[in-house]
This record gives sequence, C-alpha cells and structure tokens, in this order.
Amino acid sequence: GEQEAGEMGLAAVPGRQAAFRQGLGAVVQYAKVVGCPRIHLMAGRVPLGTDRAAVAGEMETTFIENLRYAADLLAQEDMIGLVEPINNRITDPRYFLNTPQQAAAILEKVGQPNLKLQLDLFHCQIMDGNLSRNLETYFPLIGHIQIAQVPGRHEPDSPGELNFPYIFELLESLGYTGYVGCEYAPKGDTLEGLGWLRSYWESRGLQYGRTSKAAE
Repeated sequence: GEQEAGEMGLAAVPGRQAAFRQGLGAVVQYAKVVGCPRIHLMAGRVPLGTDRAAVAGEMETTFIENLRYAADLLAQEDMIGLVEPINNRITDPRYFLNTPQQAAAILEKVGQPNLKLQLDLFHCQIMDGNLSRNLETYFPLIGHIQIAQVPGRHEPDSPGELNFPYIFELLESLGYTGYVGCEYAPKGDTLEGLGWLRSYWESRGLQYGRTSKAAE
C-alpha cells in the first residue's frame, strides 16, 4: 500500500484489490531473486472514519478473496503466504487482524495449505496471553515465529513478562523447525544486543554461531 497515505498492507482493505494483486506480483519477483519462500500478506487497517464492527464483515470477505488469489499465485512458485495478527492495543489501533483466533478462523475459511500463521509472540501476549496453549493449539498452522520482550519490545533477555528460554524449549518440544525472527528494537547496539543469543546457546551446550546435529 501507500505508506505515506497511512496504509499498512492491503489484503483486507475493500476497494484496493487491484493494488493488492499488483503489489503481490512485484513482491513475488523480489522474493524469487533473494530466495525467500515466505511472504507476509499484510491485512491492512480499518479505513479512517469507519467503525470497526461496521466494516468487519466486508473486510473479512475482502481478505478471504485476496488470500485465495495469493495462495494460487504463490503455489505456482512453491511459496508460503503468511498472515500476522498485530495487536490493536499498543502497536496499531486500526489494524484489522489482531488475534491468533481471528487469523485461524480466516485461514480455515480460505482452506489453502500454503497459507500459514505468522505468530509474533509480542502481539500474541498483548492481545491474549496464554502463550503455551496458543502455541500448542495453533502449532499446525504456524509458518513463522517472531519474538520480542513485552512490554518494551526489546531483546528477549530484557526485563519483561516473557520467559524465552521456556518458550524456546516448548517450540523444540513441539517440533518447530522454522526460523525465529528477532523483531525487536535493540536497547543499544545491535550486535551487543545479540548477547542473549550467545548466552542461550551456551546454556544449551552449543557453540555460538554454529548448530550441532542435535540442534538441527
């Protein structure tokens, strides 16, 4: 969408279907060049001046229509489409897709195996908490995980609500083999802020920067 106009994705925005499809076509070409097999299909915001409840049905219908189109296009390239709930309590009050429950219901209605849930634990904690059960419940739908401490959205070892060593072990026990994206704002220098990863790997008996056969 047009960021300067306040857009944050288009997939659920009524009247912007043509722009969504045009943008998706361009994104697929970029993804092919850089070898990225997963694309975040951003739902977008509730239009300014409209009541969320009044437009929810139309926005969901638009979202489902665009997701089906995206699934067909991405299947041709062996790519995965991802939808991410973003909290509307702190980050973006107008974002349409807010909870894993809402995302799971929409994915079920779309019914395409190459569409998955991008679960950002920062947003999930703010909207719903109950992370262990949510990870277990929605694990079959998860295509990507993102992390940040709550509420500051900084490094996982910064002060906050979430116990990330426990969460990482839970993901391992569930058999998660995908990437964990570090979508947080470093409190200082980026590399210095990755010290938590060195500490975590060492606690697991791994050499920093390498994986063992067991870890793989």
